[in-house]
Amino acid sequence: MFLKKISLTNFRNYDSLEFEFKKNKTLFIGKNAQGKTNLLEAVYYLSGLDSNRIRKDIELVKFGCDFASIKATVSRLDVDIELDVLINPPKNKLLKVNGIKKNKHKDFLRVLSVVNFSASDLMLLRGEPSDRRKWLDMAICQIYPGYEERLSKYNKIRLQKANYLNNFDISPDMLDVFNSQLAIASSNIVYLRMKFLDEIKKIAAEKHKNISKEELLNLKYESDTVKEFVSLSDMTEIFIKALNENKQKEIMRHSCLIGPHRDDICFEINNLDARRYASQGQQRTLVLALKLSELDIISDKTGENPVLLLDDVLAELDDIRQNYLLNSVKNGIQTIITSVDTLFFDERFLADVDIVSIKEGKIVN
Repeated sequence: MFLKKISLTNFRNYDSLEFEFKKNKTLFIGKNAQGKTNLLEAVYYLSGLDSNRIRKDIELVKFGCDFASIKATVSRLDVDIELDVLINPPKNKLLKVNGIKKNKHKDFLRVLSVVNFSASDLMLLRGEPSDRRKWLDMAICQIYPGYEERLSKYNKIRLQKANYLNNFDISPDMLDVFNSQLAIASSNIVYLRMKFLDEIKKIAAEKHKNISKEELLNLKYESDTVKEFVSLSDMTEIFIKALNENKQKEIMRHSCLIGPHRDDICFEINNLDARRYASQGQQRTLVLALKLSELDIISDKTGENPVLLLDDVLAELDDIRQNYLLNSVKNGIQTIITSVDTLFFDERFLADVDIVSIKEGKIVN
């Protein structure tokens, strides 16, 4: 997989930009607030139709403009595929693949896979449960494009139920209808979350041990409802039971108390909760191991290497972790990097890198 070209219009601080990627490794350099991260955000958006920085698409549109667009050419299995996204809030985004309109996100998400590693990811352990769920969901979407549709369906049903719980006159029969739908939608999400986490933790534990030399990493899915990985049908029954048992409590609190929107991921180092006890260095090692594991598992499941995005992350890593990261990137993986300058890279690495300067939303060399 190779991102050959990207074009931006009214995206963040870019009036317009066209850039062709010539080498497997591209380094964008420039001072802060010039648009380096915005460019990587656009690549990330093409892969998941979601930003890793904001929640509302309107924030992606350049101030004073009505729309933004991202276009790209992706080479996949030696075939060029054209991607086109028009962001025009409050209307739904317009998606095209090879000029053909796509009404379903899953038909667009099958094309470009990326792994994004930014300085903000290093705070994954200290962030909110929603941050960890978003990381997990995005990683799963790279492998199972239909997962995004399942998430959307679950959130739609949950929102409808939440609105209904705010009524004064609630029918138990109507609540049973919502709960039946939610049980199925919830089990579909939690099943894939647990399955993916079980797969990636084995790879991450090995990489983590290679960096730390002695520490043992473990990942656990935390749910008040589902305590262990079981069959999809059994999981649905567990959710039905939990929803029925909490029906009166939800009515009293006017809130949805059961579902994957309340779950979390526990990271353990030597059997201790890393969210509470890990040092800053341990946190960096853990997240580095996770990101490199994402690369491996996506490559293994899809048969193609994803594009790796490294956004100002090297400045946050010490020499040992910098070297491990750069040495772990295989030659066949397209890597797009941002940095203030080239000081964090040795000459051998830079020998085969396309170095590009960005200033005020423009390519200046």
